[in-house]
Amino acid sequence: MLKKFLFLFLIIIFLFSKNSPVFALSLDEEISALSKQIQELETSIAPLKKESTDLKSKINSAKSQIASTETKISSLASKLIDTEADLEVQKTLFSQRVRQYYINSKKYSSFHFFLQNSHATELLRQYSLFQTIISRDRDIITNFVSDISKLNQNKANLESEKTKLAKLKSSLESRFGFLSGEIQKAETYKAELSKKQQALIAEKTAMFNTSVGDVSSSDDPASRSDYNPGFSPAFAAFSFGAPHRKGMSQYGALGRAQSGQNYETILKAYYGDIRLEKIDTNGSIKTSVGTLSFEDNYLVGIAEMPASWGDKGGYEALKAQAIAARTYALNYTNNLAGSICVTEACQVYSKSRLASPGRWKQAVEDTRGIVVKSAATSKIFSTMYASTSGGATYGYTAQGHSTPQLWDTKCGNQSCWPIEAYEKVSGSPWYYKGWYKTRSNVSAGRSHPWLNQEEFSDIINAVLYFSKTNDQSHLSQIQNCLGSCDSNAWSRDELRRQVGDKGGPVSSVNSVSVDYSTSGVTKNVRLSTDKGDFTFDATVFKDIFTLRSPGAITIKSSLFNIEKK
Repeated sequence: MLKKFLFLFLIIIFLFSKNSPVFALSLDEEISALSKQIQELETSIAPLKKESTDLKSKINSAKSQIASTETKISSLASKLIDTEADLEVQKTLFSQRVRQYYINSKKYSSFHFFLQNSHATELLRQYSLFQTIISRDRDIITNFVSDISKLNQNKANLESEKTKLAKLKSSLESRFGFLSGEIQKAETYKAELSKKQQALIAEKTAMFNTSVGDVSSSDDPASRSDYNPGFSPAFAAFSFGAPHRKGMSQYGALGRAQSGQNYETILKAYYGDIRLEKIDTNGSIKTSVGTLSFEDNYLVGIAEMPASWGDKGGYEALKAQAIAARTYALNYTNNLAGSICVTEACQVYSKSRLASPGRWKQAVEDTRGIVVKSAATSKIFSTMYASTSGGATYGYTAQGHSTPQLWDTKCGNQSCWPIEAYEKVSGSPWYYKGWYKTRSNVSAGRSHPWLNQEEFSDIINAVLYFSKTNDQSHLSQIQNCLGSCDSNAWSRDELRRQVGDKGGPVSSVNSVSVDYSTSGVTKNVRLSTDKGDFTFDATVFKDIFTLRSPGAITIKSSLFNIEKK
């Protein structure tokens, strides 16, 4: 029995010394972490919406932790084996110590002390010394039972954790095989849904030319914010500009020209650190309708800006457009392809414009040979342009040249936006617009962009559901559908049921507002509802709004506002 005590006692000393691993707590933490990894995997696969790479990454991470923990357990086992050899020497020494303790405890008694009155001082000294030794040894032995109990418990815990770890590892391997198959099914299913939904989004967002064109589009009173839909409360999304918002804004150029800026100032505002240079452009250009004289035919036939603007204070805008179109065409044929198409996919070339160019021809002739070059690279680059940017353009990089992110306003920054944006000054019909018709003028039964309380609340429930699940597979439009409605889309009642444990369902929206970023986009959409206040990421809101909203109602630009009346 004594040897057993000695053996266990020395194990305790080894395991709980400052150089020994305290494995009970660390293993508990690691097992807990592994369990959490498994739970995360199960949560991820439940809706089958996590990408397979993300799931595999988590699985690999969990496997790595399991391998690390197994290595630590193996190391502990090896150290215990080494310790057993050391104990053989320690057991002999400790046996002698315990035997001596027994002798010392019997060697002196109070009665024996008083009988030996000679040499009392020496005897007292020896007695005190032995009593100290006896007391120390007794304390050590007394702690044996407690230490042995702790050791046995830790050993039991270790075996339990090893068993648990083995089960987790087996479960993980099993689930990995299952997930691999399910992920493949989910990706196939998601791809099929994506085709339907992307077709819907493409039809909604492809609403107008990237440029103004030969004739400016007429204004639509129903798309303006002052339109009365005939019911209240009413909600509508209004986009600032569209579509790509890069490079020169044509209506912005018109506003700048009307404000007294010349073509060089206009071009530098939109394209940044540039210089204008005159080169020889008397040759020809290859187009999708044949080889044309570059200056006298192709450029004169470019129908990207109304010639009538020249008589409305916008002649400098026409010249800026001529230089941008000339540079774009040369960059396209030199760097991108041997020939340039004559549609809006490149630049619109029109025989009608060629036959009746008006002041546009004068703008081409007055800027003959002038192109835009980067001051940094001395090269021409893709001089992009679009109708309306909403008062804020994106910066972009082409052929090594970077254009600025620009607040296209009279004050030159965001402080006077949106009231003093140059596009508002020039009266762009696309500056602040509610979109509810497709490019082919299909409205699917809607006569304006306004939504009633029930329709808007349904969209909010869709955004709420997506923000909690990242699943949009059932959130396509369910009324006034463009084409046939998606049979996979949830009804309003089903969506309300699905969002019941996710903060909803929302039945009424009391107020709505947005936050604008300094980078020229809407950052957040804030709502006060009967279910409390919500703040949604604007990109998420825009995507789900476009997917769920009835008819062709959509948010065209990433810079947008939501109005309630």
